[in-house]
Amino acid sequence: MSLSSAFSVKSEKGHVNAAFDDNSNGDSKEICKLDVKENGSVASSKSLTHSERASQSHDQQNWDSPIEFLLSCISMSVGLGNIWRFPYVAYENGGGAFLIPYLIVLAFIGRPLYFLEMILGQFSSSGCVKVWSVVPFFKGIGYAQAFASWCVVTYYCVLMALAFFYLFASFQAVLPWTECDPEWATEKCYSSSMANLSMFNLTSENVSSAEEYFYIYVLKKSPDMDSGLGVPDWRLTLCLLLCWILVFATLVKGISSSGKVAYFTALFPYVVLITLLIRGATLPGAGDGMLYFITPVWEKVLTPEVWYAAVTQCFFSLSVGFGPIVFFASYNPFRHPIYRDSTIISFADTGTSVLAGVTIFAILGNLSYTSGKPIDEVVKSGTGLAFVSYPEAISKFDFAPQFFSVLFFLMLITLAVGSAAGLAGCPISLMCDILPHVPRWIVTAAVCAVSFLIGLVYVTPAGQYILDLVDYFGGGFVIYFVVVATVAAIFWIYGLEQFAKDIRFMLGFGLGIYWKFTWSIFIAVALVVIFVYAMIVFEPLKTDNGEYYPPSVMAAGWTIATFAILQIPGWGAYVVYKQKDGTFAERFKKSFRSSNKWGPKNPKIKEEWQAYNAQTVRFSWIPNPKWISRRTRAQVPDVELSPDSQSNR
Repeated sequence: MSLSSAFSVKSEKGHVNAAFDDNSNGDSKEICKLDVKENGSVASSKSLTHSERASQSHDQQNWDSPIEFLLSCISMSVGLGNIWRFPYVAYENGGGAFLIPYLIVLAFIGRPLYFLEMILGQFSSSGCVKVWSVVPFFKGIGYAQAFASWCVVTYYCVLMALAFFYLFASFQAVLPWTECDPEWATEKCYSSSMANLSMFNLTSENVSSAEEYFYIYVLKKSPDMDSGLGVPDWRLTLCLLLCWILVFATLVKGISSSGKVAYFTALFPYVVLITLLIRGATLPGAGDGMLYFITPVWEKVLTPEVWYAAVTQCFFSLSVGFGPIVFFASYNPFRHPIYRDSTIISFADTGTSVLAGVTIFAILGNLSYTSGKPIDEVVKSGTGLAFVSYPEAISKFDFAPQFFSVLFFLMLITLAVGSAAGLAGCPISLMCDILPHVPRWIVTAAVCAVSFLIGLVYVTPAGQYILDLVDYFGGGFVIYFVVVATVAAIFWIYGLEQFAKDIRFMLGFGLGIYWKFTWSIFIAVALVVIFVYAMIVFEPLKTDNGEYYPPSVMAAGWTIATFAILQIPGWGAYVVYKQKDGTFAERFKKSFRSSNKWGPKNPKIKEEWQAYNAQTVRFSWIPNPKWISRRTRAQVPDVELSPDSQSNR
């Protein structure tokens, strides 16, 4: 038997730490640490397995600065969900009729959920699976989140690939979507670059060159699914490969690399979006489009479909329920002021969505003015709206439209990178926990490669239909169950009062009735009611021809949703099975109690937290008016906080 060993010595703060790594057999590596003090005494520490070392490698990573965490969250939350998804969902649901429910949902569901996930990640310094040591039975929530994130990121990168396609096309002397090219244009096509088309006899059947360019030339979209998926387009395939290489490069070193990228991905889009808004607002008819966006249609406001769409968009916009927020917050110092960050991000997200909506509807108002069509009929609704309306506006720039086109699609790419990096980080982190022996870069490469292969489905002629299917079932549908289960587990099982104590210990201030009411009652009840009503009126998805998706395709969608949802009871049953001793009823009850792994990762902080919990402290629902001055240090009576408490590692 061969023996391979390594010996290292590190001197720090009056101690000499010696580590001996015995690598004699290939299946189990352990480390024996010796603490040699200056007085000559020797203390040995517990041996560490590879799994524990993997956990320590997570602990050793931190954001280089608080601004990197903030910008990374902004880059993830303020992304394609705002610029791409929000405008077309608002357009499908009546503009102003959608805006009111959306703002209400953001205030009473989105913002509380965002703060909740930040707290869970920062308090435990754990990812979306390990965080469920708080209520082990609900461990499957983390797996469901990772699966949903993976579903969404596979098509997010396809949207990035489309942006790359348009970016490369923008370097031509004439933007190709501004004119009706006989190679792909139909007889119904009219040029998007014309300033005023009201003098022409256009009918509702006429289509702009920007729209035909996207659906016919870029996507080669089939009108239905009768002929199957088709073959992936080679041009989009290469763009998709480029996207996943970019995501891999962003994530390969973990937060140390993604944090630096966030400086650009979080700030650059606002420059471009404001430029487009200024240009869009100066176009004829833009005012009518903006009024359409902010004027509610009260009959639609009361329909469950609009509220269901508002909640789903809120989840996508803020990225709540998908896991990345927990993942990002887990790398924060224990007493980082996340209340401030969550407030900034929530308002930035809402403002960006409204900004994107006003920009899109200004362009739609101009299209209505020039074509003579009503605003709700001016373009084809759906996921391609942003790739029709924004290029339409760019084509009307009098000065250097190619330059602004390059800027805009660079913006989309940077938004997509931020969103994709956050979403892909969740399944990658999960796989790293499952496979601690495998280097992170190999896990990242494997996840990116498999995701690329899955993404090929979306670049087929019928791929957009599959994208809509995965968007509905793999994203929004699953996240409803995940969020309701999360709220129930934390506030109905772990306990609202205990959670409030944890927050006070970590952040140094109590929470008011707004947070406690939304967390413990409103979110769960509202989501269940909206979901049930939406399912009662549910209709299968339709193709461009108005035909329902084939039963086999809808069955695939239900399979995706069912697989994700079953992770919760499935892993719950496994946790019950793994409990030691006692009857089934006793093991079942034990699986709902926090494990000894729950709590702060730093041992000294954890001791202080346990001592704090041992005290009888009752909290009022009335917020503490002095929280601002004490928010960076918990007020723990009779418990002295050590200097190490300022770090969670």
